[in-house]
Amino acid sequence: MTRRSRRRALSLTAAVCLASSLVAPAGAAHADPRPATIEAWQQSTSARLDADGSLSDVLALSAGDIWAVGQQAIWDVWKNRGTIRHWNGKAWGEVAIRDSTGAGNLRSVAAAAPGEVWALGDGHDGLPYLAKGDLAGFDRVQVPGLWSGDWLGGLDARGGKVVAVGRRDKTGLIVTGQGNSWTVQKTKEKGALYAVSSGFAVGDTGEQPLIVRQSGGSWKAMPVPSVPGGYLRDIQVDNAKRALAVGGVYHGPGSVEPLVLSWNGKKWTREKLPAVEARLYGVTGDGKGRYWIAGYDAARPTEGFLMRQGKDGFQVIRGGGTLKGRDAVRLQAVTYLPGKGTVWAVGHVVDATDRYTDVVETFGLKTPTQS
Repeated sequence: MTRRSRRRALSLTAAVCLASSLVAPAGAAHADPRPATIEAWQQSTSARLDADGSLSDVLALSAGDIWAVGQQAIWDVWKNRGTIRHWNGKAWGEVAIRDSTGAGNLRSVAAAAPGEVWALGDGHDGLPYLAKGDLAGFDRVQVPGLWSGDWLGGLDARGGKVVAVGRRDKTGLIVTGQGNSWTVQKTKEKGALYAVSSGFAVGDTGEQPLIVRQSGGSWKAMPVPSVPGGYLRDIQVDNAKRALAVGGVYHGPGSVEPLVLSWNGKKWTREKLPAVEARLYGVTGDGKGRYWIAGYDAARPTEGFLMRQGKDGFQVIRGGGTLKGRDAVRLQAVTYLPGKGTVWAVGHVVDATDRYTDVVETFGLKTPTQS
């Protein structure tokens, strides 16, 4: 398979099958003072991954404590490896992954506490890869009951508990851990789960959107609007009465309609969106009913694409950025920075020669100083 054909395959997979992206990370919603409207793009930079690198998820705990995960050497099966990066308020640095088996693509990051960060993705041994660590490095955590071929896409960590969701064969898979005790269970519904947050998990059945909610020790499917071809890839939960889930509606090769479902504590409702054919990958929020959704607009591929939702409805935000050689910009995940009134989005830029470069977009009231 040529690099271009693989790129097209990856693009379709990202639009229809993969997360960007990407779980809405723990710590994304905070009760800090409500800032003015975030609407102005500020800066486009890179976390300086190796050639053909991409970032899949981002988590902001504070202005000097931001985590991102992804992969490097995407097209090289021998050199491809996962990467964990940390922003200390001044610069990005790589955090060691201490594991002889080696991590492949890392697609989700979450934190149970500032000193307890978790990363999730693929292991080179065919098993899902789960690691726990801090600035000193990450160690792989072996989960009994996982099989070769299992796939995990979304991660949540809070209150001393870790929850990861994915797929086993054609059925949703949920892994729950606390201390040294782990539970691996399949859902009753067929399909796959891509993101999890505060007891809600989202995905699709292969034909319709799928949302399951934790009830005691089990997870039960929730009624959702009928959307043939619909899928969900991320969810932001403010509380038991307010959440937003994002994804798309697949109409055929190259045709994907954005999809957003909102939860009011009683039912899920499909939201009316601006007239764009963007792919939606990740969502974050300020905990007070405002959300930002990251994605990619094929009609204007060289511009970073974000959509903001608030009391005035949905507004599209576009950024030109400062990086040269943009052929396409795909923002895979987004996080709200508490207390600063800024939003950070990560993903990758593709140039005319099909080379990937990781990208970090920041926007809001205050521009972080990056290097």
